[in-house]
Amino acid sequence: MSDSRWTAFKQSPFLPATVLLLLISAAAGLFAGSYTYAMANPTPHSIPTAVTGAYDQPPARRFIAGMEQALSASLKMHPYDSRAAAVRAVEQQRVFAVVDAPAHGGAITLDVSSASGATVAQVLGQAAASVSRATGTPVVLRDLKPLQKGDPRGLAIFYISLAAVVIGFIGAIQLSVHAKALNPMERIAFTAAYALLGGFTIAAVVDWWLHALRLPFMESWLILALTMFTSGMVFTMFNTLFGRWAMLPTWGLMVLLGNPSSGGAVSWPLLPSPLGAIGRWLPPGASVNAQHTAVYFRGDQHAFPFLVLAGWSVLGCAVFLIWRHRHPGGRPAEPA
Repeated sequence: MSDSRWTAFKQSPFLPATVLLLLISAAAGLFAGSYTYAMANPTPHSIPTAVTGAYDQPPARRFIAGMEQALSASLKMHPYDSRAAAVRAVEQQRVFAVVDAPAHGGAITLDVSSASGATVAQVLGQAAASVSRATGTPVVLRDLKPLQKGDPRGLAIFYISLAAVVIGFIGAIQLSVHAKALNPMERIAFTAAYALLGGFTIAAVVDWWLHALRLPFMESWLILALTMFTSGMVFTMFNTLFGRWAMLPTWGLMVLLGNPSSGGAVSWPLLPSPLGAIGRWLPPGASVNAQHTAVYFRGDQHAFPFLVLAGWSVLGCAVFLIWRHRHPGGRPAEPA
């Protein structure tokens, strides 16, 4: 291609269209790959498990060894003096199951917690049945924290968090397109406004209309609103830094990396190790974490997911305000 044709091509709409063609094609493959990598074949690596009673005696030792062999993973054992203390550890989300071995023989009790992670509970339950038959060890399987009836697979929290994340940055995109003249503080205010209203709508539809989840309404609403605001400000931050290409880092951070690693569809002990470690530091994972605790472990909420969401929000606002002159929006100051 001659220099004159290349110059004409660069100045035409065909260059960005060609770039988008290639990027969208690559994004399609990456989108499918990231979700398949995280969710298609969930495999345990290390499952935190409380143990009580005679867990170090031969029957229990044989059962635990059989479980680790069946799972091809380790049960990261945390001894407790009593079953009540072990159950409390489940409530505080420090462990995913309780193995209770009677001191004088008898059936071993395996308490799983579907609310802690439906996929983990399913994997443990299937392995326990297989190991019980193979070793001749009687096992009683119980569910300490069953899921709500309207959410038998435990995916509703992932879906509402996903909705808040995606609509959060789509809202910011639409403000950039249809309300481009908004000044910085006005843009932040409108982002907060649609986040509050959108969070309320998501919670109302899922709880009041569909009855899929019984939500602690105010807490769930505010978590969804904070998620939407964070997602919107992440896009606004990238729009400030990268202009019209802001969708690329936003999509990569929030959708390709954030959602598969959030622990909402597949619990973190079953995720590939890097995703399990990273996910809790990203907005989608923080949102799922906070919402999951609010719905199923009331009274044991942690500050960490809120700090993660607040940190991303503050970062987004700070970058936008400090480099607002680089943002493609805004309007000239009115003459005095």
